[in-house]
Amino acid sequence: MAAVELIKENIEYEQLLGENFSDTVIKGEYLIPDTHPDVVKILMVDVKPSITAKETMQDKVYIEGQVEYNVIYLAREEEGMGVYNVTYGDKFSNYVDIQGAEHKMLCDGECYVEHMDSNLINERKVGISGIIKLKSAVYKNYSFDVVKSMARDDELQMLKYPTVIDKILGNVYGDMVVKTQIRVPMDKPQIGQVLKCNVMLHKKDAKVSEGKVELSAFAQVKLLYRGAGTQDVVCIGDDVFLNKEMDLDGVDSSMKVFPDFMVDSLDYDIKEDDLGESRIVDIESVVNASAKVLYKEQIDMIEDAYSPKMVMDMVRKSYNLNVMQGCNRGETIVKDNLELDVRPTSIIITTGDVMVTEKKLLENKVAVEGIVKVDVLYTTDGDESKIARISDELPFNCSVDVDGSKIDMQSVTKASLENIEASIEANTIAVKAVVIVFARVNYSMEKDFLVDIVVKEDEMPKKKASITIYAVQPGDTLWKIAKKYYTTIDEIVKVNNLENVNNIDFGKKIIIPGRAVI
Repeated sequence: MAAVELIKENIEYEQLLGENFSDTVIKGEYLIPDTHPDVVKILMVDVKPSITAKETMQDKVYIEGQVEYNVIYLAREEEGMGVYNVTYGDKFSNYVDIQGAEHKMLCDGECYVEHMDSNLINERKVGISGIIKLKSAVYKNYSFDVVKSMARDDELQMLKYPTVIDKILGNVYGDMVVKTQIRVPMDKPQIGQVLKCNVMLHKKDAKVSEGKVELSAFAQVKLLYRGAGTQDVVCIGDDVFLNKEMDLDGVDSSMKVFPDFMVDSLDYDIKEDDLGESRIVDIESVVNASAKVLYKEQIDMIEDAYSPKMVMDMVRKSYNLNVMQGCNRGETIVKDNLELDVRPTSIIITTGDVMVTEKKLLENKVAVEGIVKVDVLYTTDGDESKIARISDELPFNCSVDVDGSKIDMQSVTKASLENIEASIEANTIAVKAVVIVFARVNYSMEKDFLVDIVVKEDEMPKKKASITIYAVQPGDTLWKIAKKYYTTIDEIVKVNNLENVNNIDFGKKIIIPGRAVI
């Protein structure tokens, strides 16, 4: 007997298997180059860790990374204290335990500085030690085919039901280039030595339209330098708009897009103006941008099928289906006044970072806790150097509304620092930071799918009567009766002049057209 021609639908999705953290201790001693003066006092150590490689292994994720230290320090000069900097690099690696992880599973990795100390061993040697927090998440990819329909003839009967499936349309990747030229105004000294250059991404956004994914962000560029022929330290900057449009077949405005941005490289070049002074700086940075597009597809699945002409077996399989409940973002403002031992006179530069330390799913919301790490370099009239620094960790709470979320679901959260600024209030430094928290809530649902239909070689039951009188039993439907007697719903409705095909009364006697009697 010929096989039934099946029309199948592929279902592919990612499900969060698990996530975890691990602490990586970094420690080293570094010599000051001969080209630099002796260290009197360390002002700050700017630490930039980044992940260079990650690999999913059995029950864990292996992560390799590198860290760049920018040590800004004070050195004694003829007319007081001057500011200098020196950079060092190091590498790190560690494992993050995630039960159930397997080789080649998709993984994400993040790293940030949890704690960092520096000490002056002697005037030519600096000691740096601290903890880099590694976070990794592993996703299990599911891909399977289900029977969506059959190339039917007039006799083939199918009972369908509508269902909604979360599916992955695809991923897009691209580089966004930050390019800006900053001119130092004449009321500030020309550039002598660059101490620090930093890019912070904010106002990150993603939009989808017909066949297009558009990613955008602003890159806040800050350059800290020491003026030529002076001990003044100055910060200049710019805010650059970034935009990238990428093609993706099948995408439309109804779909959800989840972007990710990472600053990959940063270069600057100091140039002279028409007067021969170093007042022009060209800054270029590359931002790696990516986005994952998900959508909900409504499809009619086959719940049951049979043919009056052949015997068929329904092959079913149960899958743990991932369902996205929803996603949203929340905003919180973090404020604090930092107490000082000396009187500040002006703010030079304020930088910061943000990290999530705890998350909890509640009814219709995700509660997120975290900290904002803030660094402020400022001038003072109470110190020989006239320059000082204060750092602190400011806790925050943020609630992200996600309708339908429950405590037993899963969530993925990310926080970004939209803005950070500092001002002088009395003898304190008032810090204000704006934090955006994104949350996506998922849950898993076990569902049976029809994965195959096998035509059996069994003979059809022999017809035993021209008609059969059947008394409707509790739980009966026309579909069940028609399948049992190898006939069709249409034939039963026609013979019995039935009006309501969705409801037949218990005990009602109906005529079954002559087929097989079971």
